[in-house]
Amino acid sequence: MSWLRERRVALAGLTLFTLLAGDAWRYSLSWYGWGAVVALLGVAWAIVAVRERVDLRRVPVALGAVAVYLTASIAWSAYPGASAIGVVVTLVTGVVAVVMTHVMSLGEMVRALSAAVRWILGLSLVFEFAVATLVRQPLLPLWTSYDEPYPAAFNWSRNALFEGGRIQGIVGNANLLAFVALLAVIVIAVQWRVRQTDLGHEATTTRPLAAGWLAIALGVLVLTRSVTVLAAGAGVVLVLGVVLLARRLAGRARAALYAAATTAAVAVATLAVLFQDALLALVGRSDDLTGRLDIWAAVIELAQQRPWFGWGWVSYWAPWVEPFDDLVVIRGVTYLQAHNAWLDVWLQLGIIGLVLVSVLVLATTVRTVSWAVNAPRGDVVDPPALRLAPVLILAMLLVHGLAESRLLIEAGLLLLVWITVASRRHELRWHRAGGPS
Repeated sequence: MSWLRERRVALAGLTLFTLLAGDAWRYSLSWYGWGAVVALLGVAWAIVAVRERVDLRRVPVALGAVAVYLTASIAWSAYPGASAIGVVVTLVTGVVAVVMTHVMSLGEMVRALSAAVRWILGLSLVFEFAVATLVRQPLLPLWTSYDEPYPAAFNWSRNALFEGGRIQGIVGNANLLAFVALLAVIVIAVQWRVRQTDLGHEATTTRPLAAGWLAIALGVLVLTRSVTVLAAGAGVVLVLGVVLLARRLAGRARAALYAAATTAAVAVATLAVLFQDALLALVGRSDDLTGRLDIWAAVIELAQQRPWFGWGWVSYWAPWVEPFDDLVVIRGVTYLQAHNAWLDVWLQLGIIGLVLVSVLVLATTVRTVSWAVNAPRGDVVDPPALRLAPVLILAMLLVHGLAESRLLIEAGLLLLVWITVASRRHELRWHRAGGPS
């Protein structure tokens, strides 16, 4: 039923908007208002799951193992109460992603994601314009009050639109807004390409509309000037080139391409570490990666105290418990993530957890690349352009995860779980349709 599909797309779009722009709700409606929105969304997805009889046990083994292990970490956590909260939030986010995967097609998911990012970008530009023309000074969240002087990072908007600074939009963070903009470039470009090749598909969009939103997304990337997202964008371009070339190859030639691409990626990462000072100077950033080196040093030192099992899962660091309350404080700002997803996993789940998450990511990557490269057969009917979306989003998440921990929380976590489950479902369909096993 088309009306039911549209309701699900709208619900998914609102959910993705909330997870990508949570601070927009928190800064405008308070934490209580945000909590009410999240609760309503959770109830809505629970109703969908019950009506559609979604079997939550049908998830990839690696994903289930990670979920069980992070839940078990409450038993040895140094902060069991905070761990329990973190585990519940993580599991609920993952369950919503699993339900989405079972009740929505790839095209519908792309449409929902496209709607969410377009709303965030559009409202962000309107918001920054209003602050620049009406407020004419930095704007704090509506439900907070700080004694001056307070760190500039506390501002919802820094009134930077006409000042040459980095805009933050409704999400209140330039790097996160840039993340949304790059996500928009990916999904809108995919929709545009689907329009060119398969005019009857559900994920299409008109050429003028796509061109306009692509221009807006690229403009936001310029206005935010996020080096981490720039690196993620470079990773996306690299993966896109590899996938398009792999579609033209087969057998040993394709395997050689994958090996060469992997080697090149490792080499680029190594060179980036060796020549980081020159690269940072080139893009106008400080020689400590905007404080990240200090954060990483503190996280590594703490992780080494509990190397094998970690301190216990908490997801986003809880600022009211040790050791997170004063682990990293830079210029008056208490940081609540390791700014590296892998270091965060090691810190919270230890080496064992790091191995489990690595297996999950590796298996998901292999399946997602196969999904993007191999031609559809039988009931596997997603257009070639549309099948680019999961692999490009995954590439963005993984590269971005080297400098941010958002892969483990909110929209990053939901997208990772969605890709993990959807790629597995595609693999099973592919095998039943007679594809290579």
